[in-house]
Amino acid sequence: LGIKDLQSSALPLGHAAGEDLLDSITYTNSKQSFSLLILSNGHGEDVIAFEIIKKLIKIRKFKKIEVLPLVGEGKIFDSLKAKEFQKIGFHKVLPSGGFSNQSLRGFLLDLCDGFLIDLIKNWLIIRSKTQENYKIFAIGDLLPLFFAWSSNCRFGFMGTPKSDYTWSSGPGWSFSDLYHRLKGSEWDPWEISLMRSSRCDFVFMRDDITTRNLIKKRVRAIFLGNPMMDFIEFQNHDKSRISIHQKIILLIGSRYPEALRNFEVFLSCLDKFHTAKDLLIFVPLTNNSNNREINNILESHNFSQTNNNKFLLDEESTWRKQNKFLLLGCNTFNSWANLADVGIANAGTATEQLSGLGIPSLSLPGSGPQFTKEFANRQQRLLGGSVMVCKSRKVLISKLELLISNELLRNTQADVGRKRMGGKGASQRIVQYLNLNF
Repeated sequence: LGIKDLQSSALPLGHAAGEDLLDSITYTNSKQSFSLLILSNGHGEDVIAFEIIKKLIKIRKFKKIEVLPLVGEGKIFDSLKAKEFQKIGFHKVLPSGGFSNQSLRGFLLDLCDGFLIDLIKNWLIIRSKTQENYKIFAIGDLLPLFFAWSSNCRFGFMGTPKSDYTWSSGPGWSFSDLYHRLKGSEWDPWEISLMRSSRCDFVFMRDDITTRNLIKKRVRAIFLGNPMMDFIEFQNHDKSRISIHQKIILLIGSRYPEALRNFEVFLSCLDKFHTAKDLLIFVPLTNNSNNREINNILESHNFSQTNNNKFLLDEESTWRKQNKFLLLGCNTFNSWANLADVGIANAGTATEQLSGLGIPSLSLPGSGPQFTKEFANRQQRLLGGSVMVCKSRKVLISKLELLISNELLRNTQADVGRKRMGGKGASQRIVQYLNLNF
């Protein structure tokens, strides 16, 4: 079955349904001779892998499915309970938060923490799969791609972090823009060389423009949609009780202590943001959040905890300062993202998802290790300006006042974000492709 046949049989891009179609897929070869190892290297990649594994388990094509997170602990996979599934390898939270490639200091800290030793151990595990009749599906960037290639197994690759939108959207006069334009792709020549391997069966890309440019370079690139938009499952909240409020969502990131610094900066900006209406501030937190530190920061900004749960929006605690109400909740991004008017976001995948939902946002780069000025500018280009980078706190406050009061501007940015991220259904199509072609 060719890719055109798959795309015509799959759900159209943007279609939210698909589980019924997945349940109808059957694997005709009862031998199940191959096992599958999935490599991921980051929080966003883990989320994508998690959703794909859930669907693959239903199909039962592979004799065994294993996942090896190369960055972090991969805690999301601990909730998957199936006899044919297992999380393997050596993993820990690194001092750099997995961004050792962005600073020498981060690399040295990771090195002292045993990063290189664990990396070699994981590489040896991957190499051993050659004798065990495995296929490998790598999700991320160069590291999982290289590990998959070096295994001598047949493999496929999903490139999540790079998009040619970042250099083709203008202004286009920086050194990196010229460098990518010269290459004709944001992917580097050594990465493209690995993608061209005779053992690489397919390469999934996150958007059509990057796919087309890689095809020109003789890469077996395929675009089936952006799976990042598949993992937002809204809960039906009664919005009537918050309809009169102005609503902001703060995405402080998932890596600590950087997330705490982001939270401190965002609150200092909101201290100087004045509005006649009541302001509702959503702060979704992750499992690894430091709640004590979060509470201390709120108290230092003169927020007081209240027992008034009048909002009933899955909040774990509510804090108040004059006409500002701040809601804290663990793993509540899905519940709150589509309730906001505007986001203030120093995050990766979550910011992209917010843009895909049509929520414009502002960012304020810090010292990193993740959300640096370079990262923020790249994200702004990637998302077509649906997230705007602010040079200072003063600029952020000014742009926030403009966005929160100008619905036309919000709608314009929303349209760009939806177009860049695409609709739902990509993970469904990816699983179909794996079932039929891998």
